Amino acid sequence: MNSLVRFGCRVYQTVMKYAVYVMPWRTPELIEGEDALARLAQQLQTKQYNCVLVVTDEGLAKIGLHRRLTDALDAYSVPYALYDRTIANPTIANIEDALQVYREAKCEAIVAIGGGSAMDCAKTVGARVAKPKQPVEKMRGILKIHKKTPPFYAIPTTAGTGSETTLAAVITDQKTRHKYPINDFVLIPDYAVLDPTLTMDLPEMITATTGMDALTHAVEAYIGNSNTKQTKEKAKSAVQLVFSYLYRAYLDGHDMEAREYMQRAAYFAGIAFTRAYVGNVHAMAHALGGAYRVPHGLANAVILPYVLDRYGAKIYPQLSELAEAAGIAKETYSVEENAKLFIEEIRNMNRKMNIPDKIGKIREKDIPVLAVWASKEANPLYPVPVIFGRKDFRKLYMQIRREEDV
Repeated sequence: MNSLVRFGCRVYQTVMKYAVYVMPWRTPELIEGEDALARLAQQLQTKQYNCVLVVTDEGLAKIGLHRRLTDALDAYSVPYALYDRTIANPTIANIEDALQVYREAKCEAIVAIGGGSAMDCAKTVGARVAKPKQPVEKMRGILKIHKKTPPFYAIPTTAGTGSETTLAAVITDQKTRHKYPINDFVLIPDYAVLDPTLTMDLPEMITATTGMDALTHAVEAYIGNSNTKQTKEKAKSAVQLVFSYLYRAYLDGHDMEAREYMQRAAYFAGIAFTRAYVGNVHAMAHALGGAYRVPHGLANAVILPYVLDRYGAKIYPQLSELAEAAGIAKETYSVEENAKLFIEEIRNMNRKMNIPDKIGKIREKDIPVLAVWASKEANPLYPVPVIFGRKDFRKLYMQIRREEDV
C-alpha cells in the first residue's frame, strides 16, 4: 500500500472519529438474570404485537434450546412465528427466507436467540423490513439503512459475539463466498436479554472460541485510534473478566458465576467495539468465514496473537496496560516485556483450551483473494494502529496456515 493511500485512510478515520460524537449512539436496555426470558415474554405481552418473529440457528434448533424462549412466549400468550434455519455465517438466502416468514405471519417485532449468526440474520431481516426495495448487497458498509427497523430483542446463548450490543451484522454472499459487514445505528438491538443458564451446556470448544472472540473485540477496540474514555473502560473490564472467568467456564459449564461474568464480558466488549471499531483481525477472520466457513471465534482466537506480533512496538503501551488489567503484568518488567507477556498469555489460553495455533483448509491459491477481501473490509474503515495492505494480509494468511496444508 502506497503512502498516499495510507494517508487517505487516516484522513477518513480521523473524520469518522469526530463524527461519531454527533451520531445517534445508544445502548440496549438490559434484561438479565435467570428469569430474564420470563420477564421478556411478559414485556412482549404488554406490547401486544400482532406476531413476533423468533430467529434461531439450525444447531440450537436441533438441541431445542430455543424452546426455553418459545415456552415462555406460550406461557404469556405471545404469538410468534419461528425461523430456525439460520446457518453459521448466515447467507443472503437465509435473510430472504426469514423475511418471508416475517411477512407471511404479519410480524411486528423480532427476537433473536442464539450466537452471532442468529442475531446477524435477524438484524438484516429488520433492515429488509425497513427498506423492502433495497437488496442486502446494497446495504454493505456504513449507514446504508437509515430507516427505523422493527423492535429487536437479542438473546445471546454464547458469551462472545457481543452482537446483542452492536450496530453490525455480518453476512455471507453464498454466490461469491464473500463475507462482509453491514453497519448502521438502527441495527443496535432495543433490548439485550442476558440469561447465563442459556450458556451452561455449551460444548467446551464453543465456550473457548466465543470467549476468545470477546477478548478479540476488547483488545482491538482498546488498541485502535478511535477510543473514548468509555470504550477504554469497557474494553479493560472485558479483558479482566475474560482472563478471570473464561477458563473456569471452559472447565465447568455449570459454574454459574463464570458464565454470568463471561456474558458480562461479551456485553462490555460489544459496547467497546461498537463505538471504537474492530480491526485487522476481524477483517481476516471474516474472509476466512466466507471462504471456508471457519467459525468466527476460532478464526479470531488463532489470528489475534499473530496480528498483535506484527503491530510490534506501536501497541506496546496499550498491551502493557491490558496486561495490568488482566492481572498478569510484572512490576519488574518494562512496557515492552509486559506487552509481549500479554500476547504470550493469549497463546497460553488458546493452548489450555485446545484451540489450535494454525487454521486448516486455507488453500495457497485462495490467499490473494482473501487478502483483497480483508484489505477492502479494513481500509479505510478500521482505525487500526498499523494499516495493512494486501501484501501484509497475504503474509499473515501464510503464517496461520497449518503446515500439512502448505
